[in-house]
Amino acid sequence: MSLEALRNALPEYAKDQKLNLGSLAAETSLTGQQRAGTFVVSALASRNPQVIREIVAEFGPQLSPEALNAAKAAASVMGMNNIYYRFTHLVVGDYAQMPARLRMNIMAKPGVEKVDFELWSLAVSAINGCGMCMESHEKTLLQHGVSKDAVQAAVRIAAVVHATAATLDGEAALAA
Repeated sequence: MSLEALRNALPEYAKDQKLNLGSLAAETSLTGQQRAGTFVVSALASRNPQVIREIVAEFGPQLSPEALNAAKAAASVMGMNNIYYRFTHLVVGDYAQMPARLRMNIMAKPGVEKVDFELWSLAVSAINGCGMCMESHEKTLLQHGVSKDAVQAAVRIAAVVHATAATLDGEAALAA
């Protein structure tokens, strides 16, 4: 199980995804932990079991147990937050001014550097399509000195991992 196995599972028409997976695995604008964690959170947010297995098999060993747990936590908490904050942003009314009353304690003490957790939260927010969350995480990252190249790299990883999952889901549905 590896990234290569995932690339081999993609059909020929998804050659661009195969190439992008390979090049993004060597992305240099992110630290090793940031890159590996971004792959993991993106796989978890994609919800495709095969993508999750292969990506975690490839990138999980590159993370400390604490960082792997933080990546899982980012995918989990952002799965909740992206739905809630997308709702408050899109629905007219006073919802955005109301307290969320949702527990998000992991965000205060994620077990990794705050910048890495923010980057991973941005990747999940991009997959889940929460503009309000993307803007908030991107702003925080830039304020903490993260380059725009690094921000873009994280979103590129999220986009390619998600497209890989969508392709494999589509192929599985057609084969059923």
